[in-house]
Amino acid sequence: MDAAPAAGEGAPVRTSTHRYAFWLAALVVTALDQATKTMVRTWLDRGESWPSEDWPVRIKHVTNSGAAFGILQDQTVFLVVMAFIGLGAIYVYYRNPPFNHWSATLGIGMMLGGAAGNLIDRLRVGRVTDFIDFPNFPSFNVADSAINVGAAIVIIGYLVFGEQGNPPAAPSAPLRGGSPVHGRGGEETPAGTGGTDERSG
Repeated sequence: MDAAPAAGEGAPVRTSTHRYAFWLAALVVTALDQATKTMVRTWLDRGESWPSEDWPVRIKHVTNSGAAFGILQDQTVFLVVMAFIGLGAIYVYYRNPPFNHWSATLGIGMMLGGAAGNLIDRLRVGRVTDFIDFPNFPSFNVADSAINVGAAIVIIGYLVFGEQGNPPAAPSAPLRGGSPVHGRGGEETPAGTGGTDERSG
């Protein structure tokens, strides 16, 4: 009978540094997102932009009651529910990352912070404040950027660090010193009994 794998064997290793990095990334993104939105709402009227139209990138105060790219307009309740589900999914993803490397922790933390930032907007004012305006592209905000950059970090990190980031498999060599060892045919033999050793008279 084969010995059962050790508890937690193959599970991702999360140190205190990983946990701090995850929550710090989420908090920094959320704080930066809310701070920039507050400044835009304070200094610019809705529809107002800065600087002039000649600039390729501008700060423009717009709001979005729907999801990305203007879909699902005025569906606040549905979007709030979906946001909470998304937050839960991101946290589960953090608890079970695709690979064991700091880039996964950082990227997933940024995604959590971005999702939280837009959720705060929906709960407070019923719509999301966007302000980064490129020509021929929907306006977006810090939270949107963090979600996309975080996802890119996770994907690139997996491609680069995926193999070496995973914990090594448990050794197949038998253990001595009181642990069971396997004799011939996979039979379990108590340590110290000389399972397959033959003594000469």
